Amino acid sequence: MNIILLSGGSGKRLWPLSNDVRSKQFLKLFRKADGTKESMTQRMYRMIKEVDPEATITIATSENQIPQIKAQLGESVGVSVEPCRRDTFPAIVLAASYLKQQGVDENAPVVVCPVDPYAEEDYFKCLKILADEAGKADAANLTLMGIEPTYPSEKYGYIIPMSTDAMSEVKEFKEKPTEAIAKGYIEQGALWNGGVFAFKLGYLLSVAESVFGSSDYHALSEDYRNLQKISFDYAVVEKEKSINVVRFHGFWKDLGTWNSFTEAMDEVATGQSIVVKCENTHVINELGIPLIALSIKDAIIAATPDGILVADKDKSSELKGYVEDQRPMYERREWGEYKVLDYKKHADRNNSLVKELILMPGQHISYQRHKQRTEVWTFTEGRGELILDDKTQLVSRGDVTVIRAGMKHAIKGITELHIIEVQIGDELTENDIERLEWDWN
Repeated sequence: MNIILLSGGSGKRLWPLSNDVRSKQFLKLFRKADGTKESMTQRMYRMIKEVDPEATITIATSENQIPQIKAQLGESVGVSVEPCRRDTFPAIVLAASYLKQQGVDENAPVVVCPVDPYAEEDYFKCLKILADEAGKADAANLTLMGIEPTYPSEKYGYIIPMSTDAMSEVKEFKEKPTEAIAKGYIEQGALWNGGVFAFKLGYLLSVAESVFGSSDYHALSEDYRNLQKISFDYAVVEKEKSINVVRFHGFWKDLGTWNSFTEAMDEVATGQSIVVKCENTHVINELGIPLIALSIKDAIIAATPDGILVADKDKSSELKGYVEDQRPMYERREWGEYKVLDYKKHADRNNSLVKELILMPGQHISYQRHKQRTEVWTFTEGRGELILDDKTQLVSRGDVTVIRAGMKHAIKGITELHIIEVQIGDELTENDIERLEWDWN
């Protein structure tokens, strides 16, 4: 089975836990049978492999999510990188062309699925059924998964099938309705559209040729910013006549809001949190200070370096409109993690930013230099190897290094290494990095 997992969104409805680089699908909040925790992405990957150990999994994502993907899934997972966000149709076309470049046959079936549903084993078996159906010689051009509704939802589009059979031709599609209209759809046997579909690789490549004039991965990638920004539903599904739907009846949740997300959590409180006499209230605390919730009902309380949220769960879906874009204050990378402790803009533009970095043993940041800022590193725990203008030295707790603008530098953890980094300068962004080559051997 060839499967493309779409991992593009920033998950603003789960602010402040999720941001552009720390999206909801990478949050390790779900407990496995052995007691360890995993993210949505890890859970999806694991359960696909349990159903089909030979499955080829490709993540369609943006460049800023690659470190998280590699850190959580390893270096071998396939990644199709969007140069910028252009909605689901360009993203899926680019991923399909990536599969062709990797040698996948044009007659091979491909399943496309969001990376963040929360479902049990039957859902993943249904993905395999979709692949098998799409791979048949007489298959429809598109085979969709239709999820049997459990209530008249206003959040999902609806698929109206021709029959109530396990697989049926599609009669029509309906946009997200009101609750009253949704009840009528369900009485007609309508299914939720969960954004899962399958096709032969060659079919989508031919659609890409007709819409974009190319199905070549490099050509599409280079011209990606100029491709039409359009969803797969509008570009393909609504125009296609040959569509079947496979009926799925089982546990499935779209964890897109705090209300649904907390339903999948097995703990009511994380971090330095105390929850007393609360009802249907979840607390997530990533700050190094105590948080106490006393006699609160039907609420989500989330405190992270990006901000603090206190909201009624039923109203949490309205959050996205109030969240402004800001620099991420916490991020996990393949080498470890960092947290922004303080950020100040000054009238003289000599701004300051304070970070805490934690490098894992054997991991390192790239050899680099900055044009716009000076950095001061104070090592507070562990031991490491510092490279400064091509010279190496060992560092440990209590050592301080000043890295002035233009100086080349890198650091590698011998043990787990903690650093307080103070940046001083005009431009304190990730754009002010020139990456250089260094052979650590």
